[in-house]
Amino acid sequence: MSENGGGTADRPEIPRSRLAEYAEMNEEQPTAGDAAEPSRETDDAGVAERRRAFATLLGDFRRTAVLVPLEETSGADDGRGLLTADLNGIRFILAFSDEQALARYAQIRGEFSREWTYRTILGAKLLDVAVPAAGVPCGVALDCADGPDGMVFPPVMGIVPDAAAVDRDEREGDAA
Repeated sequence: MSENGGGTADRPEIPRSRLAEYAEMNEEQPTAGDAAEPSRETDDAGVAERRRAFATLLGDFRRTAVLVPLEETSGADDGRGLLTADLNGIRFILAFSDEQALARYAQIRGEFSREWTYRTILGAKLLDVAVPAAGVPCGVALDCADGPDGMVFPPVMGIVPDAAAVDRDEREGDAA
């Protein structure tokens, strides 16, 4: 599989984010009778390594101040909310690692010439305060104009507070 997700004659290559790699941790389970079946220890070690790598990325994001554009309105900055985008019933706060990443986003939207007002917010505050305050399932999309180099932090346990996680009911049912 190539770095960008691979492809076949039937399916073209699709750019993939680093999160997609982590999401597939348990998807590719070998079937009985596979000639080159990896051992359970090798599989477990790979899963553990991907979990450590994602935990490192999440920790780095939580400790980093990012740029969050404010919604475009005609009023004062005081009443403006954070710029968001909705996808499949989940709201994502759009965050950018630097002004160049924000400029790439503005260019893609065809709004490069307008002034973009933004706030600098610590990643941990976005995940721990802004996400629960949204009142709807909400995550954070970092550098969303950068394709596979962008990152998505979905509203799931271990990333956002449990009360704001969309998977909390499933896990609570398993514990009973």
